[in-house]
Amino acid sequence: MSAARDLPAPAAAAVIWHEVECGAFEADLELWDELARDGGGPVLDLGCGTGRVALHLARRGHRVHGLDLDPDLVEALRRRSQEAGLEVAVSAADAREFSLGREFATVLAPMQLIQLFEGSEQRVACMRCARRHLRPGGSMAVAIVDGFPDELAEEVPPPLPDTREVDGWVYSSLPLDATLDGGAIVIRRLRQTVSPAGEIDDEVDEIPLLLLDAETVESEALEAGFELGGRREVPATDLHVGSTVLLLEDRA
Repeated sequence: MSAARDLPAPAAAAVIWHEVECGAFEADLELWDELARDGGGPVLDLGCGTGRVALHLARRGHRVHGLDLDPDLVEALRRRSQEAGLEVAVSAADAREFSLGREFATVLAPMQLIQLFEGSEQRVACMRCARRHLRPGGSMAVAIVDGFPDELAEEVPPPLPDTREVDGWVYSSLPLDATLDGGAIVIRRLRQTVSPAGEIDDEVDEIPLLLLDAETVESEALEAGFELGGRREVPATDLHVGSTVLLLEDRA
């Protein structure tokens, strides 16, 4: 391996890796579209990233507001929506503590966002904040990996990496494994960057998702003032585990 020189700036790299590793996931989009239609809009997309869900919903005529902690990802969503001629409002803010000055019919928390928080107090804070932004009768949908799925423990042939080429640079992200470590599911990926000159730089990236079960999150939702509205399932794909979506209703 030779180290690549003149790597893209960290901000640009963060946007690219987000697109490489998350942009192609589509298994949950039909469900978010259904929930947005049922709610009647507008929709708040928590942890929106570069707009995987927000842009999908906007293309289908929904009014969408994307929120993410990373301002570089938010700016990428703003730019992408403008280039596509779509109206998507965006905010750089913490999903556990934000104030947007408007109400929504539906709040979505896709891609196990809530499992990135450090504990119950932070999850409840997120749900309470979301509930304050719901109009009367609104709802929230929270996606989680429920427990430690069997498919994570199975030995299977390694999948093909997610790849993308940007300005002559090739980005490759290969899922390595997912293990239990200290109460968290640690997902490891091998990231490789190949420069236009063929120089390679690689690193192992780890994302810890706090180990949770649906019953725990539903109990926390009740603490946050929600009523339970059932569960839906998002099927697993070759590169992503399945998830359980908890439906939470604000009937107050």
